[in-house]
Amino acid sequence: MARSEGSDQSFHVPGWLDMLGYLVERWPEAWVQLGDTETRQLRDRLAGRDIDRPIYVTGLARAGTTVLLELLSGHPDVVTHRYRDFPMVHIPWLWNRFVDATAKGPSSPHERAHGDGIEVTAESPEAFEEVLWSTFFPHVHDPAVDNVLGRDVSNPEFEAFYRDHLRKLLWMRGGTRYLAKGNYDVTRLGYLHRLFPDARFVVPIRDPVGHVASLMRQHERFRKVGREHPRARRHMRRAGHFEFGLDLRPINTGDHDAMARIRRLWASGHEVEGWARYWAMIYSHVADVADADPGVRAASMVVRFEDMCLTPAEVMHRVQRHVELPGDAMPMLAEQRIRAPDYYRPPFDPDEEQLIRSCTEETAARFGYGAES
Repeated sequence: MARSEGSDQSFHVPGWLDMLGYLVERWPEAWVQLGDTETRQLRDRLAGRDIDRPIYVTGLARAGTTVLLELLSGHPDVVTHRYRDFPMVHIPWLWNRFVDATAKGPSSPHERAHGDGIEVTAESPEAFEEVLWSTFFPHVHDPAVDNVLGRDVSNPEFEAFYRDHLRKLLWMRGGTRYLAKGNYDVTRLGYLHRLFPDARFVVPIRDPVGHVASLMRQHERFRKVGREHPRARRHMRRAGHFEFGLDLRPINTGDHDAMARIRRLWASGHEVEGWARYWAMIYSHVADVADADPGVRAASMVVRFEDMCLTPAEVMHRVQRHVELPGDAMPMLAEQRIRAPDYYRPPFDPDEEQLIRSCTEETAARFGYGAES
């Protein structure tokens, strides 16, 4: 029997939040205008505020993006979007003033909808800038077209709005470095590096067998959520989360033949092969961009999930050095927090595991994964 909306706090979306989310989704241009009005109101406070070495954590979901976001966001110089920023992402200052005025006290931690043991509150960092990308690039989640935004892309209206938005967050939250987690930024590395030549990219990756297992588990989980919790499904769509569930929209890296094949495999029930080929397509694109673009290559650091689980302090020290954040607390926090997941085991039989290996072998080798992985 389907649970009622709100029977599980992880999936509960209040009616008022659902309605506000509808208003933002229905009239995005109006919220851009309000955002511009907010910027004009704050012009004196934002004057001279630089966007210094923004940090982007990007890769396929389930590769360690969230734990990296949370560890990096704990640094006192860093600001991020938070759960409290949704749905009025376009007007962060006005919306946060409203939230502060109406808050009844600190929110209690609860496990997020992924069922992976990560607890969040309204103050936890989250990936919400996707709302802005969707507003200015309406095709960006259409799997039928090329989703890549490279160095040659120009969208002056977005670029001005986005820079002003980041300045507002830096001013509001008293930091000097902006941090974002964006799974879809894997297809925007060139564009982001053109906008911010001093940007730093952290790209998590995971051994394809474990990664495919986790992706499939979450996809099934969110399909169930979508059927039982319509508000939660709408919430995910409005927040720009199409990685799993009934609204799954794969990222098109420009290889239309590969994209069509992946979608046919999923539609025909061959999910193991479909997800394996999707993994290979995404990370082949990342490797190709880095090979072709020296600026992106120098700005990027690949973080293997297995290395992060095995030696978290060492890996986090290297991440911290790459993104140029001072201090020594982050490696110790990583050591305390990061463990290999034990809430599931890959469910594949030997033939399925071999299928994943054969579909991903060439790409995996580019990231240091061998046949023994």
